[in-house]
Amino acid sequence: MNTSFFNFINGLSGKWWPLDWLGIFLANYSGYFLAVTAIILLIKIKDQRQRIYFFSLAILSVILARGIITEIIRFFYYQPRPFLVLEIQPLIAHTSTGSFPSGHAAAFFALALAVFYFNRKWGWWILTLSLFMGLARIFVGVHWPLDILVGAGIGLISAFLIKKLLPK
Repeated sequence: MNTSFFNFINGLSGKWWPLDWLGIFLANYSGYFLAVTAIILLIKIKDQRQRIYFFSLAILSVILARGIITEIIRFFYYQPRPFLVLEIQPLIAHTSTGSFPSGHAAAFFALALAVFYFNRKWGWWILTLSLFMGLARIFVGVHWPLDILVGAGIGLISAFLIKKLLPK
């Protein structure tokens, strides 16, 4: 199932240069836009206590998702990247480190939910862009669909847990 889904999404690459360009852009660079969007929201928050709370929620969620949970899983479990297993040429350069779970998905879904807790409109945009980033990383050949799905789950659960644990 994982391979079939990967082949379907990745099979769209290399057929039309504008779609390849979009996939490469989303996979490599959309994270910068997500981070800048969160910083803009941080700046727009007028109440100093709310600003500190949002910053703490966002940064702790990302650290828990990407820096702790993802790395613990990768320490105990190695899943080779699709371009190594299927011997395909990815559209972006990437190291041959383990692919499971996706650190990008974990970090940016954690950030997206943190933003969503403060501003639902911006949160939906960031969640949507995070989803497209995840699909793009499959499209360019550096992640399996399950990597993205589990990374997104880790990110969402991390933000939820930090919100519950962080004192208001």
